[in-house]
Amino acid sequence: MSDPALLGVAETAAAIRAGRLTAVAAVEAALARIAAWQPVVNAFVRVDAEPALERAGALDRAAAAGRWSGPLHGVPRAHNDQFARAGAEMTGGSAILPGHPQPAPAPAVTRLEAAGAVTVGWLNMSEFAAGPTGHNVHFGHNRNPWDPRRVTGGSSAGSGAAVAARMVAGALGSDTGGSIRLPAAMNGLVGLKPTYGRVSRAGSMPRAWSLDTVGPLTRTAADAALMTAAIAGYDPRDPTTSRRPFPADPGFLERPVAGLSLGRPPAEWMVDATPEVADAVSAALAVFARLGLTTRSVTAPPLDPYFALGDAISKSEAAAAHGSWMRTRPQDYSVHVHSRTEAGFHIPATRYVEALALRGRLLRQFLADVFAGIDVLAVPILTFPVPTIAETDEERTAAIPEMVARLTRYTRPFNYLGLPALALPIGFDGLGLPMAIQLVARPFAEPLLLRLAHQYQQATDWHRRVPSLDRAAVHA
Repeated sequence: MSDPALLGVAETAAAIRAGRLTAVAAVEAALARIAAWQPVVNAFVRVDAEPALERAGALDRAAAAGRWSGPLHGVPRAHNDQFARAGAEMTGGSAILPGHPQPAPAPAVTRLEAAGAVTVGWLNMSEFAAGPTGHNVHFGHNRNPWDPRRVTGGSSAGSGAAVAARMVAGALGSDTGGSIRLPAAMNGLVGLKPTYGRVSRAGSMPRAWSLDTVGPLTRTAADAALMTAAIAGYDPRDPTTSRRPFPADPGFLERPVAGLSLGRPPAEWMVDATPEVADAVSAALAVFARLGLTTRSVTAPPLDPYFALGDAISKSEAAAAHGSWMRTRPQDYSVHVHSRTEAGFHIPATRYVEALALRGRLLRQFLADVFAGIDVLAVPILTFPVPTIAETDEERTAAIPEMVARLTRYTRPFNYLGLPALALPIGFDGLGLPMAIQLVARPFAEPLLLRLAHQYQQATDWHRRVPSLDRAAVHA
């Protein structure tokens, strides 16, 4: 077998189940890949090699005895370092959380491990999940494996870099305003932001509890489906979670998509797109048309009001969560995270309450107006090339707030509305950087998004491209 680290989640699980690969060999391949790529992309804050190999060995012995843990048996994984481990620390990308052992583990991680996944380490991220680029002054900036001079996207920055560089087959991240979809888009991955309430956030460091979601970053939609099936569902520790089932059998991905309707991105949402991005979006829509979907124009409202309301909630809740530390340990925040969080103290309570109160009505209106006659809406994510680390460095560049708003312009509104949204790779630009489109659906329609993305990936090969360590090292 060629390098097992190049296999995805489903491929690794299938190889182990068929006896072509052992869990130990899969973990060893991941660790070798981490050793090679970590100096270039800085994706990990901690590698748990010994515990991972011990668990992999136990899984191999169990498999030899005919005992299989689940559909992810032996698959190497890693996760943002914002998910609690009982009795252990997490950093949250910060200088404040270390030294505070967690009382109970995050269900999202324990459910993956119950399905057989092997956690090989914990990933770097934007400090306190408070940035869309992946900058981190405490643990070093995250770097894009396609070009390490460029950002990975955040806040699930290490997750994006680690999966794209084939250091692990898949990873968990969190999304408050785009923090799964941006790293997925910038690293050429599938990233799923589930419906608000689909996945438990218990044991996950919060940014804004009314907006936060937990979801997977993977190379394929099929891999994302396996992960989502493992982590979705009701959790008594998170009262917002839904009991609505998610399909356990990935066979739903193969159901025909012909006859479904796809809403094209409204022209006003594409006005700032570069010609390369616009052409890539058009080509992706043509692939969906060949799959039998009807593409239709939609009349969409401006996204700015949804962005502003979501931003008010995010800043207000972040300020409330960080109030004590902001007063007692302000020196332990980076300048940009401190200023972004401090802004929440200046938002009137009436504005925050208004944003929450309007949410249900605006969601119903959006679904009635935009989704009338369509099943899925196509939306841009990043309408310009992946920016460099230097030009988005908030410690040195004064014009960053405008860039931050531009990065999350097409993602934050769907956190406010609570809708499921999926980042799908659709090509590479002239600089060799990934481009992506965002698919959005009605609440709890993640299976539909994954089915469309899966069949798109069966018709294209963008997800099969692998970044080159030699090329990355030249730019590192």
